[in-house]
Amino acid sequence: MDTTELETYQVQLSQVELALQTDPENAELLSLRSELQELISLTQQSLAQAASSSRSDSIRKTANSTPSHTWTAGSDCLAKYSGDGGWYPARITSVGGSAENPVYSIMFKGYNTTELVKGAEIKPLPANHQEKVSAPSKRKLTKAEDEERDRKKKRNEKKLEVKAAKAKEQLAKQATWQKFAKKSEKKGVHIAGVAGTSIFKTPDNPLGRVGVTGSGKGMTEVAIRGKHKFAPTDEPNA
Repeated sequence: MDTTELETYQVQLSQVELALQTDPENAELLSLRSELQELISLTQQSLAQAASSSRSDSIRKTANSTPSHTWTAGSDCLAKYSGDGGWYPARITSVGGSAENPVYSIMFKGYNTTELVKGAEIKPLPANHQEKVSAPSKRKLTKAEDEERDRKKKRNEKKLEVKAAKAKEQLAKQATWQKFAKKSEKKGVHIAGVAGTSIFKTPDNPLGRVGVTGSGKGMTEVAIRGKHKFAPTDEPNA
């Protein structure tokens, strides 16, 4: 609420009062006048409270601007950085100016940046400042982040279960095949590819033929090639 709203309510009230002079028994106008009077009263109270609060803030700022701490060279403090207006840990390197308006030369810790500040631009370090610096702070996860982490964890667990099941199935198949091969060998049935033998049989004889064991096809025929012998009657073409 501000003075503009108050003025609007007062103008509306004056219009209602004027209308009531013509029709003083109008129930609607009487109710409207009562509401406007109540609004004007509330607005005036609100504006009075705002003005009082503003005066209190002004007095508090004036009190805060007055230095109440005695600073000397070597004192640690929080100083206002001119670059962004933030407060950072610093150390006073020297004190100048006058007793009424001292000026402090400070160096920000960790940055080696030196600035000249006034008394209102430095303040004591908080009591728990060292604890905040030494104790590592870990941000607490939000509900959404926590749920997403649980979902990822479950997905990873599911993937591991699937991989383990596939590996178990593969080992079972290998064991079954090896068992079958051993039984076949005991019965005298030779399975190519088992016990280090190859399915491609190559005889020791260089004129031998090559076949695939167990393919069900006959052996390949070897065509014997020889040199062509020219007969004495052969004549070249003219």
